[in-house]
Amino acid sequence: MAGIDAVITDLHALEGLALEDSPLQRLDPRAKLLTTLLYIVCVVSFGRYELSALAPFAIFPVAMIAGGSLSLLPLLRRIVLLLPFPLMVGIFNPLIDREIMVQLGPLAISGGWISLASIFLRSLLTLGAALVLVSVTGFPAICAALERFRVPRVFVVQLLFLHRYLYVLAEEGGRMARAREFRSFGNRGMGIRPTTALLGTLLFRTWDRAGRIHHAMLCRGFRGEFPVRRTFRFGLRELLFTAGWSVLFLMLRMGNLSRIVGGLIMEVVR
Repeated sequence: MAGIDAVITDLHALEGLALEDSPLQRLDPRAKLLTTLLYIVCVVSFGRYELSALAPFAIFPVAMIAGGSLSLLPLLRRIVLLLPFPLMVGIFNPLIDREIMVQLGPLAISGGWISLASIFLRSLLTLGAALVLVSVTGFPAICAALERFRVPRVFVVQLLFLHRYLYVLAEEGGRMARAREFRSFGNRGMGIRPTTALLGTLLFRTWDRAGRIHHAMLCRGFRGEFPVRRTFRFGLRELLFTAGWSVLFLMLRMGNLSRIVGGLIMEVVR
């Protein structure tokens, strides 16, 4: 029960961050969305054995966290919850790719471990950038930006309904978990079979409640558009924000900054 309540609290806290009044939150969501998409494309375009070249890309999520006055620990906690899914892609790489790529004294590191570390770092950077984008923009504003980019409205509305359904699912799950705890004695009703039945009931209850919510929205005049609380305009600030970060991403993609800085340090040491 406490875990589900924590998830609901995190969801509401993530939405509340976008309502803060800071220069980053006031930017047009199209600028932030376009910049983040370019950032993700640059990060995932690296080869599977690239590690040092990825490190400088951490400047973007760190700068966004500082500019949006976000707390680092809650974001890291959410990223850690999502990391196991992309890591499942490369978990068997050390067993498949056993060719030695790096020799550090007596320690031999194979290509599989390097590719696994590359997947971990890329996942950390891209998930961090996506969560920061949602935190400083808000999901409805992101969907409004997608619609202005001529993304089909049907797709945008489906994303918005999926976002709303997450809240319904979490709230119904919390209520059902509390009801089961109140009706259980010791470990009775807490095994695998009751939990499986509970999950099936949760699906049907959330489906039914989502249908009632949709009918209520139609009765209140819903016509496929979700209003955004703020009005945005793509002006000079947004142009400078997008162009500045884009130039930096392309420079970091074309040259290995970590290797260049490391070479300069070695020259100074010598």
